[in-house]
Amino acid sequence: MKDQKVLSTISGSLPKPKWLAETGKLWGQWKLTGTKLQKAKLKALKQTVKDQETCGLSIITDGEQTRQHFVTTFIENLSGVDFKNKKKVRIRDRYDAMVPVVKSKIRRKKNIFVNDAKHLRKLTKLPIKISIPGPMTMVDTLYDDYYGSREKLAWRFAEVLNEEAKLLEKAGVDIIQFDEPAFNVFFDEVEKWGVKTLERAAKGLKCKTAVHICYGYGIEANIKWKKSLGKQWLQYKNVFPKIAKSKINQVSLECINSKVPMSLISLLKGKDILVGCIDVATQKVEKPKEIYIVLKKALKYTSKKHLYSCSNCGLITLPRKIALQKMRALSKGTNLLN
Repeated sequence: MKDQKVLSTISGSLPKPKWLAETGKLWGQWKLTGTKLQKAKLKALKQTVKDQETCGLSIITDGEQTRQHFVTTFIENLSGVDFKNKKKVRIRDRYDAMVPVVKSKIRRKKNIFVNDAKHLRKLTKLPIKISIPGPMTMVDTLYDDYYGSREKLAWRFAEVLNEEAKLLEKAGVDIIQFDEPAFNVFFDEVEKWGVKTLERAAKGLKCKTAVHICYGYGIEANIKWKKSLGKQWLQYKNVFPKIAKSKINQVSLECINSKVPMSLISLLKGKDILVGCIDVATQKVEKPKEIYIVLKKALKYTSKKHLYSCSNCGLITLPRKIALQKMRALSKGTNLLN
């Protein structure tokens, strides 16, 4: 029997081409419109698949090439949300942003990422993963003027996400990942309703499900916040026991260059662990040996059967050249373990 191999992937976003959108930004503006934009998005999707395969990754994502932002693009395709009259909110209790306002009942107007998933499925024979925002993180990226309760709004988002997720599964997606960076901030809500709404979003899915919980993109507000967290980052300790009891299959977490004790992985017994081996907050490219060392440490607390290598978060804010080098290092470092 062959030894179990560790698979490699990224958590979600990759840098967009300069001809498609502004680079190095979370909300980079599109440089094209109409049918030209749609064709350019598909061209970028094709390129990002080729990049991941060339770098040697095992599981391919869409690199979020067709979305402006990992949360708001989903919300743009819902009715009940006013994008014209935005209001300021404090996102993740860290930075201010002008966000859309919930004005009436949330409904899904159309398929959102399903066509992208179908294109992605045609472009590669490898397993594919699509990321969608989790209910709590969606709530935290909006101003609510209708439901009057973060929990009520989260349950509605969970229902809508589940509709989309079932169609993504039908389109051939192997792993559906729910991005929940808000889980690292609002612990009381995670305990009361966060994991429950996440499970509702994943209800009935037969493909693998994942939740990505990190300390954020490599932007100034997140870097500053991390510096305030002390010698050890123990936020996962509040969240992992609850997730361990859930039906979610995989947990994607931040590890390399963080102060997260690797021993916290042991709280996720039986789950697949996507260990962050790529730091998205720096342009310094990891050496394969560094990635290998992180994975070896993780193996003290989980089995090779449940271990995957991944990035800490999305690579959207990095230069494309750096992102490619980091993905190659991720693949090579993982192969040292295989």
